[in-house]
Amino acid sequence: MVRAPLYARIERELRARLSRARPGDVLPAEPALAAEFGVARMTVRAALNALEADGLIERIQGRGTFVRQPPEPRAAGTLMSFQDQIRAWGRIPASRLVAGEVRAASSAEAAMLHLAAAAPRVVSIVRVRLADDIPLAIEYACFPPHLTALLDVDLETGSLHRALHDRGLRPTLGSSTLTAQRAGVDGERLHVPADEPLLVETRLVVDQHSAPLEYTVSRYVGDRYSLRVAFAVQPPQSGEAR
Repeated sequence: MVRAPLYARIERELRARLSRARPGDVLPAEPALAAEFGVARMTVRAALNALEADGLIERIQGRGTFVRQPPEPRAAGTLMSFQDQIRAWGRIPASRLVAGEVRAASSAEAAMLHLAAAAPRVVSIVRVRLADDIPLAIEYACFPPHLTALLDVDLETGSLHRALHDRGLRPTLGSSTLTAQRAGVDGERLHVPADEPLLVETRLVVDQHSAPLEYTVSRYVGDRYSLRVAFAVQPPQSGEAR
């Protein structure tokens, strides 16, 4: 059995400590951590680099390394502009465009967007979503073919939700399904291993006329993004064991 590299084992230990720490707590300096784990400072630095890339710590030159405030989970029953959400965290939102095109629709996309044409097309926009240059998710968004004007929007610094509003379309209601999948080929864009589990939200959003407007699959890095779910507890059925 192949053992994980030293830096990865140190990273796991530090992650466990961070889960018990408070925002603003100071981490030991590199020399102290190197002495504790019996490794070179370069090995410790590699572990800290990984934690910093995930937004768990902040290193300030001349002051030290600090535990960062974790992002507030998004309520699963609410969808807001990604840019508004990241700014609410006190961080800087950005997107990296992977693809923007009109292409053939998959069977799932055609069904969800109610596309009846013999060879349906969709406006497809794929972006990596970032906070402070840290990739949080990759988003596969599809829109009906009459919205080709969305491809003229600044898709890296602009907001698609704002662009829809500007065109008289208001996303109003939606439904989503949550699953988990391995990162696979998206791992490289998200800076995680291919076998890293991702939180996957598949959602359909309708406009003010109840017409399908957006079908999107968002694949989030679990350590960097979370959803909060409120639920009701059903009483047990009469005469049945719980």
